[in-house]
Amino acid sequence: MDFIEELEWRGMLHQLTPGIREHLAEAPRKAYIGFDPTAPSLTIGNYVQIMILTLWARSGHHPVILFGGATGRIGDPSGKDKERQLKSYEELDANLESQKAQMLELIAAGLRGAAAGAKEVGEEHAFSVVNNYEFYENMNVLDFLRNVGKTLTISYMMTKDSVQNRLESGMSFTEFSYQLLQGYDFQKLYQDHGVTVQMGGSDQWGNITAGTEFVRRNAEGKAYAVTTPLLTKADGSKFGKSEKGNLWLDAELTGPYDFYQFWVRSNDADIPTYLKTFSLRSKEEILADVATVEAHGPDNNLFREVNAIKHALATELTERVHGAEGVATAKRVTDIFYGRGTTPEDLAGLNAKTIEGLRGEIADFVVPASALAASPSLIDVLADLTSILSSKSEARRAIQANAIAINKVKVSDVDAELNSGDLLHDRFILIENGKKKRYLLVVE
Repeated sequence: MDFIEELEWRGMLHQLTPGIREHLAEAPRKAYIGFDPTAPSLTIGNYVQIMILTLWARSGHHPVILFGGATGRIGDPSGKDKERQLKSYEELDANLESQKAQMLELIAAGLRGAAAGAKEVGEEHAFSVVNNYEFYENMNVLDFLRNVGKTLTISYMMTKDSVQNRLESGMSFTEFSYQLLQGYDFQKLYQDHGVTVQMGGSDQWGNITAGTEFVRRNAEGKAYAVTTPLLTKADGSKFGKSEKGNLWLDAELTGPYDFYQFWVRSNDADIPTYLKTFSLRSKEEILADVATVEAHGPDNNLFREVNAIKHALATELTERVHGAEGVATAKRVTDIFYGRGTTPEDLAGLNAKTIEGLRGEIADFVVPASALAASPSLIDVLADLTSILSSKSEARRAIQANAIAINKVKVSDVDAELNSGDLLHDRFILIENGKKKRYLLVVE
C-alpha cells in the first residue's frame, strides 16, 4: 500500500515536505518517531504515533523508534505554556525501560493485526529501537556548541511556534536548545542508520524541519518530514483523557475494562475519526462502519448498529493493547454491570485490581475487618452496616423476594450471615439488589 495515500484517506496527514512521495516510491525507506520517557507508561495519545509507525511498516518500510534518553532530560517545550519540572535521571531511565517494553509489544501486536493485503514483514526485522543518549554521552559542552549549536541561527530558532508561544511566559536556554537536540538526532540517525524521514504530531513540525536542516547542512543530504494532525474530540476537547484522567497503555494504570469502556462510551461523532485513526481492518470495512455511524440520527435510527461498531472497535483495540485476556476481563466486568448471565466463577476470576476499579463505577461501602469478623447477619449488613436498604424490614422483604445476591449468588435465607469467607481477594463483596442496583463492600 502507498503510505501517504493511506494517511490521506484516514485523515491522518497534516504536513509533508516536497518530494517525499517520489522518495518513498523509489525504495523501502527508514523513518523515525521520537518518544521522551516523561512518564512510566505510554498513553492513548502516544498510540496515534504508534499507529503511524505500524502503517509505515505495513507499507513495506522500516520504522525506527527513538527513545529520548537525552532529550527527556531537557524537556520538550512544544505545547507547554510553562517550564517543565525536570525529572531525575533514575526516574527517566526507569520510564524509558518501561516504555520500551510497551512499545515492542504494541508494534508487534499492530503488525500481527495488520489487515490482509499488507506487505509481509517479519516481526524480528520490522523495526529498530535507538536511544538518543548514545549521541550525547561522550559529547562535551564545547563539542555541542561547536558542532551542533552552529547549525541553526537564533533568528531561525526564534520563528518556531514552541518558542513564539513562550516569549511572554519565558523559556530557559535549556528548553530553547531542545530543537538543536532533536535536529541533531535526525542528523545522527541519517548518518548512522540511514533514516531519511521523521514523523510526528503537527506540534513537532518546527523541531522536525530543524532536523531536515541539520541533514542538509551537516551531512549534505536530503531528509523529509511528515506530520499528523493533533487528535481532538468532535467538541474540540483534548483526546486521550477519560473521566478518571489519562488513558494509559499499562494495565496497572488503566485497567482493560476502563480502556474498553473509553471507546464504548465515546460520543458517536468521534467514532468515525477513531475508526480511521486506530482500526487495522480493511479500508472497505472501516469506511462502511464510518458511513453507518454518520447516517445514524433522528431520521435514521441505527443505534444498535452503532453500538455494535463501538464494541467491535473497543474489542480490536483492547486486544491489541491488553491481549485476549484483557478483552475477556473487560467483557466480564461489562457483563457484571449489565447483568448478562454472569456467573460467580466469572466474578471470582477477576483480579483484585480489576475489582478495585469498580469503585467509582458503582457505589461502595467501606467497613472495618472487625465488622465481618463478628459474622453479621445479611439483614444487618444491608440496613445498618451500609445504607443499601433503609430498614431491616425492607432488607428482610428483599431477601424473601429473591432480590439479593452476594457475589452473583442469590440469597433467600433471611438468617444468612456474612463473614470473611465471602470476601473476594480478602477485601471485596459484591452485593446486588434486583437487576440494576449493585454495590461493592470493601473491607479495610
